[in-house]
Amino acid sequence: QVQLVESGGGLVQAGTSLRLSCAASGISTVSIAAMAWYRQAPGKQRELVARIARAGSTTYADSVKGRFTISRDNAKNTVYLQMNSLKPEDTAVYYCNLERLGPDYWGQGTQVTVSS
Repeated sequence: QVQLVESGGGLVQAGTSLRLSCAASGISTVSIAAMAWYRQAPGKQRELVARIARAGSTTYADSVKGRFTISRDNAKNTVYLQMNSLKPEDTAVYYCNLERLGPDYWGQGTQVTVSS
């Protein structure tokens, strides 16, 4: 049974930083094609924030480029999202995503709230 456990969300002030973590269990590293972070704000569609492929290539949403960094520890099957210079518009539930050959897996989500 594959599980994704997220941590690191919270309430912070604008301009500060947070780091999200997502640990995957129940799956071998070689079976993971990519891991990613998505977010969904109230009344909006879920959107891709950042993605890191198995080989290490990364993709970012334009809105977070230069502020957020995604990284991955393959030995721990863990993906991180370092979020700097947070803005109120970054407020959302952040979901970890795991891509593999077959349906994706999703975490339960962690709330990030940025106050102005």
